[in-house]
Amino acid sequence: MSATIEAPATRAPAHVPQARGATACADTVFQQPWWLDAVAPGFWEEVTCEEGGRTVARLPYVLRGRRGLRMLTQSTLTQTLGPWVERSRTDAPGALAREHTLLAELEASLPPAQAFSQQFSPAILNALPFRWAGYRLELRYTYRLNQLSATDALWDGLRGSVRREIRKARKRLEVVEDLGVDRFYDVLGKTYERQGLPVPRSVAEIERLEDACRRHDVGSMLFARDESGEVHAVAWVVWDQQAAYYLLAGAEPHLRTSGASSLLVWEAMMRAREVTDVFDFHGSMVQPIERFFRGFGARQTPYLSVTKMAPAFRAALKARSAFQQLAARH
Repeated sequence: MSATIEAPATRAPAHVPQARGATACADTVFQQPWWLDAVAPGFWEEVTCEEGGRTVARLPYVLRGRRGLRMLTQSTLTQTLGPWVERSRTDAPGALAREHTLLAELEASLPPAQAFSQQFSPAILNALPFRWAGYRLELRYTYRLNQLSATDALWDGLRGSVRREIRKARKRLEVVEDLGVDRFYDVLGKTYERQGLPVPRSVAEIERLEDACRRHDVGSMLFARDESGEVHAVAWVVWDQQAAYYLLAGAEPHLRTSGASSLLVWEAMMRAREVTDVFDFHGSMVQPIERFFRGFGARQTPYLSVTKMAPAFRAALKARSAFQQLAARH
């Protein structure tokens, strides 16, 4: 049987998403000033390089901690941040030399801090100037699907169990949008609670970001519900011209076997192809989550974790960790 016949029918989105609000100074949606205003209002700044009155490189960062223990980092709702560098039109050696120069200038312009910790976008795999300045580079992986427009190949690339889950879910569930942040957060919270983890952000913070994404038409909250109106799973996808990102997702604990989560991933990919040809699962290297992502035929894509810590900051982190472990035992 052909993949075209097997693949679940996917309705067209109510509107064709547009990666609006993009600027010439950002590779990803996470680097956009409006995104940073939403996830870290009043706590983010940036350093830039200028040529001829225009910005040719920038590095946004989020400020955390108090004076004496200041950290330059990123928000928990932001998988990657890091620098943006204007693409050079010179030959390869010249382009790399210019990139080295701009990255070194960005690093040297950062304000004094006791720690730096960011995950750079997969678009920036050159962090040698940071390494030369004493930073630690660690390789990490996200999982990505390319050629979203090739629906038949995409369907054929799914693990057999994933295809069965999608078919099963399609028989009893519908995928809808805009049931509200409160409904989304309720399911998300139960997911984290089942794993013994705190929800990474409050409902107010997620609502602020969702509102910003909706105004810029770069995101969609999806809900899989049954005929009684009960929501089985949720997924939040945001996008730019480079990729669509599987930002947050959750499932009702007692309904996890309905196949709803797999169905939502498929529907998210079908919507994302109107804007981009890449679907990024937004991490993770946690083994069970990695296995789920791999079931969709996604491929490992490297990105860099870039860190630097003063000895006093590292000692403070160890002391806090020891205190938290001690408190947990009492």
